[in-house]
Amino acid sequence: MVFMKILFLANRVPYPPYRGDKLKIFNLAKRLNGKHELHLLTFAQSEEDMGYKAELEKIFKEVHFVYLPKWKSAVNCLSGIWDSKPLQVLYFQSGDLKAKLEDLLSQYKYDAVHVQHLRMSPYLSERKDLPRILDLPDAFSLYWERRKTIKRGLLTTLFENVEQGRVLKYEHILKDYNLSLVCSSEDLAYLEKAHHAGNLRLLPNGVDMNTFSTRNHDYSHSQTLLFTGNMDYAPNVDAVVYFAGTILPLIRLKFPQVQFVIAGQRPVKKVAELANDHITVTGFVKDLAATYNSASVVVAPLRFGAGTQNKVLEAMAMGVPVVCSHIGFSGLGIQSGEGAVMQSDPTTFAKSVIELLASEEMRRKVGEAGVRVIKTRFDWDIIAKQLEGYFEEISMAVKPGA
Repeated sequence: MVFMKILFLANRVPYPPYRGDKLKIFNLAKRLNGKHELHLLTFAQSEEDMGYKAELEKIFKEVHFVYLPKWKSAVNCLSGIWDSKPLQVLYFQSGDLKAKLEDLLSQYKYDAVHVQHLRMSPYLSERKDLPRILDLPDAFSLYWERRKTIKRGLLTTLFENVEQGRVLKYEHILKDYNLSLVCSSEDLAYLEKAHHAGNLRLLPNGVDMNTFSTRNHDYSHSQTLLFTGNMDYAPNVDAVVYFAGTILPLIRLKFPQVQFVIAGQRPVKKVAELANDHITVTGFVKDLAATYNSASVVVAPLRFGAGTQNKVLEAMAMGVPVVCSHIGFSGLGIQSGEGAVMQSDPTTFAKSVIELLASEEMRRKVGEAGVRVIKTRFDWDIIAKQLEGYFEEISMAVKPGA
């Protein structure tokens, strides 16, 4: 592999690497560190964000922050009244970042630039002289399309219809990059059909096998159902409220002693109010692997969203059987039962959970199948090598500064 100088342009500070977009950038860069020279340019939204510079400098040779307070992002979004851009893009609009980016590009000849998220796509969409990858965490228009299927108030519905239309139209920008990556084969197929783009490739989400391993998982217990994720994220909030109100009562008819644990940072009021004698809302959990290891079954009953779900991948890596909806499953390219059982109807979802709780042998069989899938396809080490290949491909196709 040829040594490269690579710039990561990120919408959020990729530390601490607990969930979502922070987790992906951190884990990919961690594995490329030492093989290539890595630079990072990212927004910081708080003093706390800026305090992570020393940690990030263990991976990136240079770390540059541009301060973008949330109030300023809110002001940016006000222009959405007369601007056709999605609010997701307007939120991260910054003249300061544009200036800093131009400064870095004038100082260094980067062999490749990694642009994270549709939100950051405007900054380098026109730089045909640079080898650029746009890494989309999911097909955002698909996310909004699915979100519309959940009943909302009139004003929310109107807003979501407008935003979905804007995102779908704006996603054409992905064709301005040398390569555009998505983490799910389902999202890939959707975007290819929606935009007739020939530059789309797959880069899955992954799992850090040093953090999430089987730890001799105990399959003997059948007492605990677990849901993990950021609990201020709309698909997660909807999922746990839906599960607690519709699916869990069906399960408790057969297993009245079962406990449902909701583990994740920043639980909103709607989530916190679910807590009772058989539902626990933990808030932030530092050792998420230990929490997975205490679970009998992980549930992921998401009703909208896109991409793949880290909660599903992490549980599979730990050898914990998962029951999930088609959101977070369809794009994995696995059969139901290979670590995760797919059910979208509430009755059959409950039935699959009950079957797993009733059989230690089934829990072990499904769980061990998941470990095999993760080790061969979703280990961050494997995915980082795939990204490395994409970087080399575009760096050879485009001569920087030409």
